[in-house]
Amino acid sequence: MTTIVVFGAGGRAGRAVLAEAAARGWTATAVVRDPARHPDLGNDGGSSVRMVAGDVTDGDAVATLSAGHDAAVHAAADLGTPAAQFFPAAASALLSGLAEAEVPRLVAVGLASQLPDVTGRPLIDTPGYPAEYRDFMVGHGAGLEVFRTAHTVVDWLVVAPAGDFDPGGPRTGRYRFVPGDAAARVSYADLAVAVADEIERPRHHRLHLGVETA
Repeated sequence: MTTIVVFGAGGRAGRAVLAEAAARGWTATAVVRDPARHPDLGNDGGSSVRMVAGDVTDGDAVATLSAGHDAAVHAAADLGTPAAQFFPAAASALLSGLAEAEVPRLVAVGLASQLPDVTGRPLIDTPGYPAEYRDFMVGHGAGLEVFRTAHTVVDWLVVAPAGDFDPGGPRTGRYRFVPGDAAARVSYADLAVAVADEIERPRHHRLHLGVETA
């Protein structure tokens, strides 16, 4: 049976991954900063989900919480910490902690802003791309750069919506990997399908992929 640890399990992406894991009969450890804020977490997965408190920016905590799992999912964010600080710290802690725990596979949930479009230009640098959350997007990019430049034994992959999430979208089970496109949409449930599929077929990607519902 596959066992995964999900950091940032209380958010929409994390919850979708937990639901997909439960549907596949996996067991999951759901890591959140404050379990008291998520009393319903894991109800859909029954006993297959165990909720614990943890800090994704603490490499020692990552190692302790990840030990014994087949793979890790990073869906965490912290709006109370500058993104330029949080995302690189989380990426570094995950790579060091997972390596120490001998967890071979990491799938992280990314942002479309860092994806190249059909011309090879990152969406964040294309004309007219929304700028109101630029600091958050740049911080995400700094975390991605930590992954890209790290010398690590961890087999990592970043999966992002090709454009944006469709918050109310259903689980169709169909998706495709495409270049960045601000008009593309994917439901949280279908992104979770892509995340779970990548866990089931691990290989040395070390890539950043965009997903849209097919």
